[in-house]
Amino acid sequence: MIAPDPTIGDPWWVWVIAGPLAAACAMAVFRKLSAAFGLLAGLIIAGLAARLILLVAEAGAVKTEIGGWAAPLGIELMADGLSAGMLGITALVGMIISIYAAAYFRPHDGADPSNPPPTLFWPLWMFLWAALNALFLSADIFNMYVTLELMGLSAVALTALSREPAAVSAALRYLLVSLLGSLSYLMGVALLYGAFGTLGLASLAAELTPAPAALAALALMSAGLMMKAALFPLHFWLPPAHAAAPAPVSALLSALVVKASFYLLLRLWFDAFGPAATAAAALIPGVLGAVAVLWGSVQALSAQRLKMLVAYSTVAQLGYLFLVFPLAAAEGARGTAWCAAIYFVIAHACAKAAVFLAAGNVLIGFGHDRIEELRGAVQDLPVSMFGFAVAGVSLIGLPPSGGFIAKWLFVTAAIDAGQWPLAAVVVAGGLLSTAYIFRFFSRAFAHVTEKHSCCRVHPAMEWSALALALCALALGLTAPPVIGLFQVGPPLLETAAMGGRP
Repeated sequence: MIAPDPTIGDPWWVWVIAGPLAAACAMAVFRKLSAAFGLLAGLIIAGLAARLILLVAEAGAVKTEIGGWAAPLGIELMADGLSAGMLGITALVGMIISIYAAAYFRPHDGADPSNPPPTLFWPLWMFLWAALNALFLSADIFNMYVTLELMGLSAVALTALSREPAAVSAALRYLLVSLLGSLSYLMGVALLYGAFGTLGLASLAAELTPAPAALAALALMSAGLMMKAALFPLHFWLPPAHAAAPAPVSALLSALVVKASFYLLLRLWFDAFGPAATAAAALIPGVLGAVAVLWGSVQALSAQRLKMLVAYSTVAQLGYLFLVFPLAAAEGARGTAWCAAIYFVIAHACAKAAVFLAAGNVLIGFGHDRIEELRGAVQDLPVSMFGFAVAGVSLIGLPPSGGFIAKWLFVTAAIDAGQWPLAAVVVAGGLLSTAYIFRFFSRAFAHVTEKHSCCRVHPAMEWSALALALCALALGLTAPPVIGLFQVGPPLLETAAMGGRP
């Protein structure tokens, strides 16, 4: 549960939601200044997120009531270590992707003059950012549904920006899956409200019992969120959507959007559904996550295009996150599993955004991303390829990266819980990720004598990919303070583990 007596905070931090909404409105009026408004809004939101992180670290969990109306009549926002940390990583990744997008959507060498840069990117991105921040701060499950819908609609529209047939088809499939997942989630919300008469996370945690309605709601809401998070075998929509979208959109989808659905799963299982989320139930997402690690890695290993390789890598990497559910069911592994999951979220956000941006640079530079035809790409795009390599270190899980810390904690939790098969899955996933990443490296870093025909890539685009990769690497050196932040009022350590209360 969230800390029992959160401080009533000054409502200044609602501007992390209102800020991007105001920027989106300004962009609709001053369209030529959209990029400037987007970068300015990004700086402001990042500053507010940093200030909120400091507040939570010092004062603990805080809450505010919109318009002075307390729950259940009003909308209550709450920030603890988990939500503040998610706001922070969203601000960091979002700001760097915004810098990349400002250069990406400008005319560049090789651009098709008949297909001008999409002017709708910036307002849609601001709406998406506002929805993400609102979701992380929401304290009741219905507001979470509203923000989940806003996030999904913005993400679908961003996916279709390129207007290519493949992108439109992938966006339509994404839309149908998103709506189905939201409907399943909403049905669970209705069941809970009918059975317990409340929607707040804290009140649900106090009132909820393992009744049939609670079990059905857990199944419906979890299934909907797993579909949105692209957990195997519900991942079929993700590779085409992420591969066909423009590079900054692919980075946003993989780094942030799918993590929001996982965040909601954490909140539901560990904040509200303690008595209903039994150890037996936790095996389902755990087994599916283990299969996803292996299946996604095998598909990435056989991919012929770089963006498709990275997209299937996302399917595999997301599988690690779902190992937290069975591991958290074991008494001796709860805290370690929690730290592993949240650290993996932030490390993967930085690393995967970096590789998608680097893949976008390859696509612009060479006009294609066919892996077999990218031999010696490092000679033409050295900064992008170096960024890809550094991010690959984190995805593989090599020291001293953030990915290494997360996977080490997963293995430790699995050993402490006596679940050796899950430890073997983590190790096997690391070996498979090494194989598909080095498959690309062996081509990109090969020595070739012939010169490629490579278009110029804006320096801001190359350095943005490298900056995110370095952030993923730096997370391996800053684990104690980051984990300390996420342990301020975390669901797993403050509430009952699945199946009972401490």
